[in-house]
Amino acid sequence: MQVPEAAEQPPLPIGFAHRGARSERPENTIAAFARALELGATGLESDAWITADGVVVLDHDGVTGPVWRRRAISAQARGELPDHIPSLEDLFHGCGAEYELSLDVKDPAALEGIVGASEAAGITTRLWLCHHDWRLLAGWKSRVGGAHLVESTRVSWMSEGLGPRAHTLKQAGIDALNLHRGEWDPGRVADVHGAGLYALGWDAQSADDISRLLDLGLDGIYSDHVGRMMAGVKARLGPRG
Repeated sequence: MQVPEAAEQPPLPIGFAHRGARSERPENTIAAFARALELGATGLESDAWITADGVVVLDHDGVTGPVWRRRAISAQARGELPDHIPSLEDLFHGCGAEYELSLDVKDPAALEGIVGASEAAGITTRLWLCHHDWRLLAGWKSRVGGAHLVESTRVSWMSEGLGPRAHTLKQAGIDALNLHRGEWDPGRVADVHGAGLYALGWDAQSADDISRLLDLGLDGIYSDHVGRMMAGVKARLGPRG
């Protein structure tokens, strides 16, 4: 494939541990992220939010507390959050920074904090920033240094079709397209690679799904089952793995 000009070439394919090794440890915890790396994950994935006092934290839902008394993370100071929710800096302190890191930027206000913490950790060129709105992503291009920008979307949301969308993304400075595992086929992978983008697939859970996506030539996959995922990656790479 044609490597995106602004992106440093990562080791491919990347095995992203979805919310850490969530099939073995509580999701989005340092324990889950550390376990994923123990199992050989070459990437970690989480969702980024920002607290009322400006700290980037990693959590899926962005709210805490019981259903009848939910509070948004953005309305709470870091010290008010449950202990299991780590900050981005906690991740780097507990797990280092020698991996690819995919963050779904749920609160765009977290962007500056993400970039700052990533620069301090030396992981910027291994950072994959995901959002469903490619126009918003395009506006981030000048602010994220060497980080990769990723549109996470559905083919059904592309009124113009995948091929034209891929070229639009390239022109807008987006580096990758992330689709559900069931939406990838050889033609779509060829369209995305032909436009000079990385092809990523999420929800790769079974051994068959993992193998199929890797055989299609995807550049990265996301899975809850890290051992299974990395076995598939190593099998595909052969002696290089």
